[in-house]
Amino acid sequence: MPDYKDEGTFTEELVVTSTDTVVDGDRYVSITEAAKINKVTRQAIYIAIKLGKLRAKKESTRWTINLGDLEEYRKQKYSRSKSVFDGELIFDNHKGYFSVNQVAKMLEVPAQKVYYATRIGYMKAVRKGAAWVIHSDDVEAYKHDYLQVKQRREDKVS
Repeated sequence: MPDYKDEGTFTEELVVTSTDTVVDGDRYVSITEAAKINKVTRQAIYIAIKLGKLRAKKESTRWTINLGDLEEYRKQKYSRSKSVFDGELIFDNHKGYFSVNQVAKMLEVPAQKVYYATRIGYMKAVRKGAAWVIHSDDVEAYKHDYLQVKQRREDKVS
């Protein structure tokens, strides 16, 4: 299997396996191998090909994907951390904007609890496109006003 880094770039030295095909110095892999490299399902690779996001050739019954094209696809692939709305990053953690899942991890609660808190007004969230964005000040206010109050009530009962 080709050697690659988690950041989405291949290392300089790729190992040619029995499933790799070398044509004119270019290396090609099957859909199965491409799925393993990208850590996705074969179906995700098929969809990327169908949508024109990943170049591939179909020779008789087998798809082959150039490793260079696969690398380019990995660089352009959608990522929530790079999502932009009105020219600005949606989840700019440096400016204090977080996703619901990030807030859930910060508070060590399920994401559904965060959605519920925003729905009933305990925590302020703003909709940017298809994403809910929560500012760190709102997370701190929720922690102070609701989570700590709940913890104090539980401590009094026990």
